[in-house]
Amino acid sequence: MRVFVYGTLLAGGRYVGGWTTAPRYRLVDTGPYPVLALGGRTAVRGEVYAISRLILARLDVLEGYPADYGRVLIPTGWGRAWVYRRRRAPAGRVLFGGDWRRRPFP
Repeated sequence: MRVFVYGTLLAGGRYVGGWTTAPRYRLVDTGPYPVLALGGRTAVRGEVYAISRLILARLDVLEGYPADYGRVLIPTGWGRAWVYRRRRAPAGRVLFGGDWRRRPFP
């Protein structure tokens, strides 16, 4: 299975490649980490990793799934991948460029 990560989350699996989502999200800079939420028009840049069920279970705990984050499958160039996202965007600066690693620092 695969997971798409877009910020500080390290998947712990085998790197497959970079990917950019369809432009349907909001990527919010909360300070220490980004949050992905539906309801925007931003294409988000991240990475796809091949992971085991054990790693997915560990990521679920780390991300607070299902209480804090939802987990859904999205299409990527390497097949479908899990991504963690919030149902509603939290307060913070929206990163319209869609790339956490290239965000402007305050």
